[in-house]
Amino acid sequence: MGDLDVMPQAKAQGVRIACPARGPQVGVKEGLVARSLEARGPQVGVKEGLVARSLEARQFAYCPYSSFRVGAALLTPDGSVFTGCNVENSCHNLGVCAERNAISKAVSEGYRNFKAIAIASDLQDQFISPCGGCRQFMSEFGTDWEVYMSKPDGSFLETRVKDLLPLSFGPEDLKMKKETPKEF
Repeated sequence: MGDLDVMPQAKAQGVRIACPARGPQVGVKEGLVARSLEARGPQVGVKEGLVARSLEARQFAYCPYSSFRVGAALLTPDGSVFTGCNVENSCHNLGVCAERNAISKAVSEGYRNFKAIAIASDLQDQFISPCGGCRQFMSEFGTDWEVYMSKPDGSFLETRVKDLLPLSFGPEDLKMKKETPKEF
């Protein structure tokens, strides 16, 4: 998959831009053949397939208040894919983002390590980016895995969790030596 030079500043920050319609076709990674991948044929690559699954998951979003649909597809090291969509609530702060939904589904089935997550929305003029809460939630499970932020046409930006949330606070910080207060 070739990088496009339309955003050199993004590349300098570790972000890769891909457009599946223009990039070379590669084979599907073993174990990742899913409904949306099969529908697009055997020439779809893993990244494109994960983006397709996030676009598919977006269709199930429950967003009667914002009308802002988001879908996510999470890839585990063994090739399993967990999808999620945003689910809103009339008490707005009780809603769940698509990324956290997909990660929670995977965690509830015993997964703790992830390879990549693709995120999709209906935004046509820009790539969907995870909110700050989702960036922190993703970093709980490591910062060295891929994030594909897409558009409805299947094009996507590729980056890593650590580039989305530099200097993040994570589980390793809780293990560091700290001063114990004498009194409260």
